[in-house]
Amino acid sequence: MQIGVDTQRAVETKRALIVDSDDISAMALQFMLADELEVNIVESAAQACERARAPDVILLGASVIEGEGAQVVTALAAAFPGVPVVAFGPAADAGVAQALALGARSAIVRPFKVEAVRQRVNAQIGRRAVLTIPVVLGG
Repeated sequence: MQIGVDTQRAVETKRALIVDSDDISAMALQFMLADELEVNIVESAAQACERARAPDVILLGASVIEGEGAQVVTALAAAFPGVPVVAFGPAADAGVAQALALGARSAIVRPFKVEAVRQRVNAQIGRRAVLTIPVVLGG
């Protein structure tokens, strides 16, 4: 099911790698991004580093940051040079704040919203923002 997808983006070959041990968050993000990106989910940084195909963006879950330590950000940055890392989790999560301090380029906070998630990921992979101008009819 495609929700608000630009057809040009749907045929691009852009890859997102979700690194998260929380299946619910990972599946929610996969659902939100799968219409515009090829999305793969792994449970640890070690599994991410074993992937043969380099992603265009890495989404790093708070559960992995807490489990493996905030240095997981630098490990992923070393394994995938130039690939932006986006941390995600609860708004007040200390792991997400540490990831940002160690080089994650951005953060996505829960609760996830389709538009916000797509906008944040698209900005990191260099896609231009699609601008819409609301039209108010009536007096």
